[in-house]
Formats: sequence, structure tokens, C-alpha cells
Amino acid sequence: MIQRFIELGEGYSDLYELLEIAKANQTRLAHMLMFTTKKQNRDVCSLAVVLHPTTPGDFQPLYICREGIPILPDKTSKRIQLFEETAQQLNKPIITISVKPSNTFAETTLYYNHLIAILRLNHLIPPMK
Repeated sequence: MIQRFIELGEGYSDLYELLEIAKANQTRLAHMLMFTTKKQNRDVCSLAVVLHPTTPGDFQPLYICREGIPILPDKTSKRIQLFEETAQQLNKPIITISVKPSNTFAETTLYYNHLIAILRLNHLIPPMK
């Protein structure tokens, strides 16, 4: 089983691509995730779409827009609203997980390995084979 994060960007215009990936792959859509964190004294989030593994091949993509969407204390960001609307249309709950910011890791790859471990421990993605 190969599980890999595919980073689309930070959640600006690439968020629309993330939403289209979810809509176009409704039969493979496993989860819609929001990773919340504090980066440079700002509350931000990463939005992600997890697809079921391919058959054959056992490749499981996890598409993500990393840490570019602010979490506003007084109102919901328009980008978060779009993600919530898409989740509702696709009848998928948004799973929110609080994580460390990516800049606490020496490399982005280590950050993504950390997220994969969290998702495995919470039984959101299958274990290694």
C-alpha cells in the first residue's frame, strides 16, 4: 500500500482543483479532512481529500492544500465555506484534526509522514501492508 500526499498548493485558487477532485471521484472519496494548526501566531488550516486506494496498484492519494487558509475568529473563511458546502453535497463529514505546523519538521516529507501516521492511528486510512 502506497499512501502519498499530493500537495496542490496553499489553498488559494488550487482549492477549486481540490473540490473538483472530490466531486469527480465521488465513488472513490473516502474522507474530507481539515488539519488545523497555529503557524507564525496565526490560526490556519490545511484542507485535504482522501481517496480509496486504486485496484490494482494499492495507491492511495491524499490531495492537500497546505496551511494557507486562515481560520478567522469572527467568521468562517469563504474557502472553508466552499469546502463545507462540497462535503455536504457529497454527504461526507469533515474530519477536523489539530496538528503541529509543517515548519516544525526539517522536511515537508517528514511532515506528511507524521500526518499519515496520525491518520493510520485513527483508522482513517489502512495500515501498511
